[in-house]
Amino acid sequence: MSLVTTGELLSGAAAARSAVAAFNIITLEHVEAVVAGAEVCREPVVLQVSENAVRFRHGRLLPLARAAVAAAERAAVPVALHLDHVRSDALLRQAPEAGFSSVMYDASHLPYADNLAATRAAADWAHAQGLWIEAELGQVGGKAGAPALDAHAPGARTDPAQARAFVADSGVDALAVAIGSAHAMTTRTAALDHGLLERLAVTLGVPLVLHGSSGVPDGELTAAVAGGITKINIGTALNIAMTGAIRDFLAAHPDAVDSRSYLSVGREAMARSVERLIGVLAGGRPTAPAVAAR
Repeated sequence: MSLVTTGELLSGAAAARSAVAAFNIITLEHVEAVVAGAEVCREPVVLQVSENAVRFRHGRLLPLARAAVAAAERAAVPVALHLDHVRSDALLRQAPEAGFSSVMYDASHLPYADNLAATRAAADWAHAQGLWIEAELGQVGGKAGAPALDAHAPGARTDPAQARAFVADSGVDALAVAIGSAHAMTTRTAALDHGLLERLAVTLGVPLVLHGSSGVPDGELTAAVAGGITKINIGTALNIAMTGAIRDFLAAHPDAVDSRSYLSVGREAMARSVERLIGVLAGGRPTAPAVAAR
């Protein structure tokens, strides 16, 4: 096993009516934890680097990307690299050289016509480079003086008819749909609109993606996979696991100064979270025995 493409992972998952877990990475510890958790479950996984993570790394994509590529090449399971929530065209154009096989181009904050035009241009460029491209579409609010909603704000939903036209006119390979989840949730209380998901699944001919999955309870996640979601994006859950473990360690060891002591605890907590969440998405499907840690 080694570095594979996001497209082949999701195409296989769509055919099998299953889903691939995609975890957002920020540090090397995130990379190692995601790969370790996936290896325990013997399941493929996607490593995602968001534009926000690149901004955190002083605007430099390659250091984290190179680490992710190296980890993927040594992994005992298939691992793909995905550039997530890209709004910058300059960052988009760095994806092929950095080892990414797919990009989520995010113009969802724009009015529909502008979103479509920007996404069409991004898709044309990405396909010319051999990249698989994901986009996002939701019903933007803001009527009657209410503040405008992005695709994941409470109350926002993806319209199936509009989504069908958007996919056809933009040429995207996958669509992130707004069915009730929200980014950066620290409580698992999101209730998904499974009726809407069913309509989207029968209307659209591309894999569907669920963003903001950290805030979605286990039962809702398994139902979403059964309903047609093919890629499950998870980020905040890892940060909760890492931060909680480090906080507890430092409280118990107030004199600790070696960063390896608490970073290793945080990495292990993230790996356990990855293992658990992949198990949830497998929906009870048996996983192979764990591989030995390297």
